[in-house]
Amino acid sequence: MKKILVLITLGVLIFSCNEKDSKRVLPNSVGAINTLSVVIDNNLWNGKVGDEIRDHFAAPVDGLPWEEPLFTIHQMPPEVFTDFARNSRNILYVAQDSSNVAAIKDDVYARPQKVAFIKGSTAESLIEAIKANSDEIISTFKKHDIKETQNRFKLSLNKENELKNKLGVSLTMPSVYKIVKEDHNFFWIERQIPKGTMNIIVYEMPKDYYPTDSTRVDQIIKMRDSIGKKYVPGRNPETMWMVTEKAYAPYIFDSNINGYEAIETKGMWEVKNFFMAGPFINYIVKDPINDRTLVLEGFTFAPSTDKRDYMFQLESILKTLRIEKKNTI
Repeated sequence: MKKILVLITLGVLIFSCNEKDSKRVLPNSVGAINTLSVVIDNNLWNGKVGDEIRDHFAAPVDGLPWEEPLFTIHQMPPEVFTDFARNSRNILYVAQDSSNVAAIKDDVYARPQKVAFIKGSTAESLIEAIKANSDEIISTFKKHDIKETQNRFKLSLNKENELKNKLGVSLTMPSVYKIVKEDHNFFWIERQIPKGTMNIIVYEMPKDYYPTDSTRVDQIIKMRDSIGKKYVPGRNPETMWMVTEKAYAPYIFDSNINGYEAIETKGMWEVKNFFMAGPFINYIVKDPINDRTLVLEGFTFAPSTDKRDYMFQLESILKTLRIEKKNTI
């Protein structure tokens, strides 16, 4: 009986310790969106391993007028990676070690947090591991930042209901975004920023407007330009309106937003016959609930200003898309 009691007591203690460990108190993670802490020895950072990291994690963002990196990188050697430095939201830890390791872990030092570990026995093995795993790590960090951005929206939500009531579309966005134009099946939402505006347009098209063949680039440009002419005028509406910039080939990807099949397009817009331009991100979405094609687009006008973070916020808003049955009354 005593042995049984001892075993039960030990079992309870082990369970309690495991439970406490799984619920251990961690500090809140910190850091601006699109920033990355890279923990790596200075000699590795200043050599070919550091070059490989920069080639991937500081590569130019698609669809911007000038080069801006995927992440703003803060490098530090392992000996200073202590205390508050460990609270960064996204961390890449690269080290020369006897074992070869590539892994992504959650909430190692803070919460919420993503930490990617890459270890290799030689500089060459580290470089190969970075090449092999960078796409997955970047995707993980970007999704993490989108989720964090969307959580920050909740601090002050836009509560306008017209988009949902009239188009059956819900987007989560901060209260600084306001509807500035509405016309039947078209909505224009705007946010004022210090040197310009951030914009979202939402509209519906017939089901057969979803491009599916090799001409989809031309179809997307034609659709964007026709909507721009009708709804997004310049100073003189007769001769000026938003079009797709012809000198800048758009990037087009198959995509998915919250389970809805979509086509993602990133490129540059301009105003016809006027010196005004900027980047856009466009989603053409299959909407089986309402048997239609739904189009969501974010675009920024911010001359002489970096636009990466503006466009990332617009992307984060568009990816909150929820669709319900449109009110036809």
